Amino acid sequence: MKVRPRAPAPGRLSVRTPIRRSRGIPLIGRIALALGILGVGVGVIYLGAGGLGTVAGAVGSTFSDFIAGVTATPVPAPTPVVTGQAPSIESPTEPYTNQEAVDLVVIVPSDLAGDPDHRLRVYLALKDQAPAPIQEAPLGAGQRTIIPVTLTKGTNDFSVTIVGPGGESESSPLVRWILDLAKPPIRLSAPRDEAVINRKAVTLEGRTQGRTTLIVRNQETGDSVSGTAANDGTFKLTLPITKGRNPIRISATDPAGNVNQTELVVTRGSGRLRATLSASAYTIKQSDLPQEIRLTVNVDDPDGKPLAAARITFTLSIPNIPVVTGNGTTDKNGRAIFDTTIPSGATRGPGNAAVLVRTDEFGQTKDEAPIVIKK
Repeated sequence: MKVRPRAPAPGRLSVRTPIRRSRGIPLIGRIALALGILGVGVGVIYLGAGGLGTVAGAVGSTFSDFIAGVTATPVPAPTPVVTGQAPSIESPTEPYTNQEAVDLVVIVPSDLAGDPDHRLRVYLALKDQAPAPIQEAPLGAGQRTIIPVTLTKGTNDFSVTIVGPGGESESSPLVRWILDLAKPPIRLSAPRDEAVINRKAVTLEGRTQGRTTLIVRNQETGDSVSGTAANDGTFKLTLPITKGRNPIRISATDPAGNVNQTELVVTRGSGRLRATLSASAYTIKQSDLPQEIRLTVNVDDPDGKPLAAARITFTLSIPNIPVVTGNGTTDKNGRAIFDTTIPSGATRGPGNAAVLVRTDEFGQTKDEAPIVIKK
């Protein structure tokens, strides 16, 4: 007896085994299948016309090109290269200037001279500030390009780069310009205005801006001298003067070209070289002989200042003793000393000590002091 399957009860659903859905053909497989179907269709069309060989070749070529396109490694586009050489700027002979506009002379590598695809970018760094781009300029026909720039008062540090399709080159070394618009100060420490100078020349001492050029002119005689202040601004110049009043003009030109002037008047006086002679003893007992004696001379110039390097001749004349002489030179304090001995053979009576002073600038002078031998 056959057993029939039981029909589901009314109102109840039959339970069936779930149907598993296929995950499908992989992407590359579907692409290949589509190409195959396309090839078959084209082949059927061409087959009727006897084009079997043509169809096969076309399908093969198309498939090969597609596979090559999918599997080929991409090749990056070439990147422009910036020159590895940085430009340079010619340094000025004198960085100080009173001109508010100057020319930068920029030198570029020879292979970039005149290149229209590259430009020069100028950077400016002010005091305590980072460099900032201020302008650009095309490259000149040669290696040298002149770029006018405007200065800011004080320190201006310039640098330049080359900008092109590949980017920006390294920066050039810094070149400094200093815009200085102030006149150099002139501060005299000597002499004072209306001073009396008892010599043939006056020495002017003072301070100004470092490396300033000075010209000192005697308006009375036309004589002039020039010099340059030291880096710290100090200066010392000597100018000949004539008898009477001497108007003097001092002109100062700093490294930037700024000029300043000042004037004063000095008068050459009639003062003379002066020598003062002294002895360690002026009266000596005959019974105390022999006895040492020291002669000292102090020499002042016509201005009353100690005079160094004056040539001195001492002379000592004592009764019954040959004349004794000695030579010397004054030290920085204007002093010279002569030591000698009065022998026991000296007799009683008046003697004499004398000094003769000779100089190249002030002529000569002398002085005397009495030396007495007593009982």
